[in-house]
Amino acid sequence: MADLAHRKASKKIQFIGKDGKPLSNQNIQVELKKHDFLFGCGAFDFVAAVSIPDEEKKAHFIDRTEKWAKLFNYGTLPFYWGGFEKEEGKPNTENLKKAALLLKDFNATVKGHPLCWHTGCAEWLLKYDNKTILEKQLARIYRDVGEFKGLIDMWDVINEVVIMPIYDKYDNAITRLCKEHGRIGLCKKVFDAAKDCNPDGTFLINDFNLSTSYEILIDGLLQSGVPINTIGLQSHQHHGVWGIEKLEETLTRFEHFGLPIHFTENTIVAGPNVDPKIIDLQDAHYDDDAATPELEQMQAEELSKMYKNLFEKHPLVTAITNWDFADGAWLNAPSGLIRKDNSLKPSYNALYDLIHKEWHTSLAVKTDENGFANVEGFKGTYSAKTGDGKELCDFELK
Repeated sequence: MADLAHRKASKKIQFIGKDGKPLSNQNIQVELKKHDFLFGCGAFDFVAAVSIPDEEKKAHFIDRTEKWAKLFNYGTLPFYWGGFEKEEGKPNTENLKKAALLLKDFNATVKGHPLCWHTGCAEWLLKYDNKTILEKQLARIYRDVGEFKGLIDMWDVINEVVIMPIYDKYDNAITRLCKEHGRIGLCKKVFDAAKDCNPDGTFLINDFNLSTSYEILIDGLLQSGVPINTIGLQSHQHHGVWGIEKLEETLTRFEHFGLPIHFTENTIVAGPNVDPKIIDLQDAHYDDDAATPELEQMQAEELSKMYKNLFEKHPLVTAITNWDFADGAWLNAPSGLIRKDNSLKPSYNALYDLIHKEWHTSLAVKTDENGFANVEGFKGTYSAKTGDGKELCDFELK
């Protein structure tokens, strides 16, 4: 049995009745409602669920959101500038707010992704000079971080900076900025803007390039006072499952910064490996029948191994986000936990058993004469009920 002391806490709680008096010598049932650890997934389907006018299609996505919410407590919403603001001055704020509120209704933490990225950038920016592009990029951060403050307080501030200034597949406004200001220079500007707008926010740098170049970049950013408070690691495994050895090697190189680590985009695919000659995964595409029952079972087993390793052995890892929830999203890959028809895959059930059974706390405690009882369990938010089922209060174990 793994030592999970780093994921657990204990606390002496006084339970009070509705009459304001301590509940002396009574049985109290406590139940974990929400893990402190962020078990997450892309939540793009929530946008569809609140915005599609066709009732039949809407019901399909509402069904997805309900299945999503039974498993996860943390969702990532899409703020890719080119899609979020296709026409300058007309951002899709209303629908993203509705999606974020729906996630909140399910008691989920929400993250926005991303504020600055060269891919998926707004094409209309290209008509401006670099000085104006930078002004508009920073204004975008102030607008969106400010508009969603209190609803979304966690952001991937800048995405895939390692490749950003040398990206040459097509011209884009953000690569132009990164060439002019440098990686550290641009990062400092966008992180400072986000921090200025929401001083208590959680702000990530995020990358798929987990080479030494990313380590050197993070070190330079921290030395320059860039207010990064969480490191994002993408773990798209389309070329093949990493396995524990590569996972451990990667963490060894990023844990020394002492910052929380989020696995921001994790994919283990129930399909064939992408040809190693395809370096940029944006060039990959899966056939509709790529998944098989055997590969779906492999996906479930490998996801379980990865989650168990990260949750049980690495205290600095505080979030894992699966990418995506349903098959057929990015690259048409069978990388989801449910199929296109919303039926559950073995990977959904495997993660459910870990998160909501193996790593769950439900116990009865007995109060003393002053209404106090010691509660020990996984860190998170709890509900308490009397022995006969009457609701008492919520409390936290941290």
